[in-house]
Amino acid sequence: MSTPSLNVCLIGYGAIGQAIVQRIATHSRVKISHIVVRSSSVVVPHGIQAVNDVPPDAQLVLECAGHSALHDHVLPALQRGIDCAVLSVGALSEVGLPEALAQAARVGGAQLHLLPGAIGGIDAIAAAKQAGLTAVRYTGRKPPLAWKGTPAEKQFDLKALADTAQSATIFEASAREAAAQYPKNANVAATISLAGLGLDATQVRLIADGSQTENVHEIEMDGAFGKMKLEMRNQPLPDNPKTSMLTVLSALRFLENRAAGVVI
Repeated sequence: MSTPSLNVCLIGYGAIGQAIVQRIATHSRVKISHIVVRSSSVVVPHGIQAVNDVPPDAQLVLECAGHSALHDHVLPALQRGIDCAVLSVGALSEVGLPEALAQAARVGGAQLHLLPGAIGGIDAIAAAKQAGLTAVRYTGRKPPLAWKGTPAEKQFDLKALADTAQSATIFEASAREAAAQYPKNANVAATISLAGLGLDATQVRLIADGSQTENVHEIEMDGAFGKMKLEMRNQPLPDNPKTSMLTVLSALRFLENRAAGVVI
């Protein structure tokens, strides 16, 4: 096996982090060298060092720990000149954080990569933006009981919707408001927004759909380029049903591209 050309510091070792480590273990050009964890009692695989902070000599940081990690670890890493990639894109709905991250990247001469995670079509949205977009709409459909623990649980009888296979629109407003009220579901809407019209101009609709057994993402886009409509039905990560398997695969694709000679 050849010597890895890219050493990666991973932030977080939950279900997503563990899946990334497991799948990248046999990659000949990428190695997870460090994992930033909150507790020294967390056991990481042999050959990987558990640390409390990003090492100063890190080549690349990959965040999969949640929103607070952007403040605690990504900002200072960017300021030190370390390129970072994040999966918790919903955190950028926080007022002032996108600007702070951009400033940190400028100071350090680094790049911040916002990974598409569970959604596709981000390249098309970003490309279409160059000629002008007139509308971007995102609809998220989940089985009713998947919305337990959210504001929808107080406003709707989710069990009744599930039992009767009926649906209800539980939220309809801007992506910024969606991130504020449904933070655990903010990553997809925020990613679409940041690629296109921004958090305030992107419309979001969330639906508790009793006829669904999958999480369904729909994007509709209009602009000078024409029109696009995309529907995705994602399979969950086996170790964490609340997370899409595509989120892990998105991170793996990014790491492979960073080490590859040809990138698509």
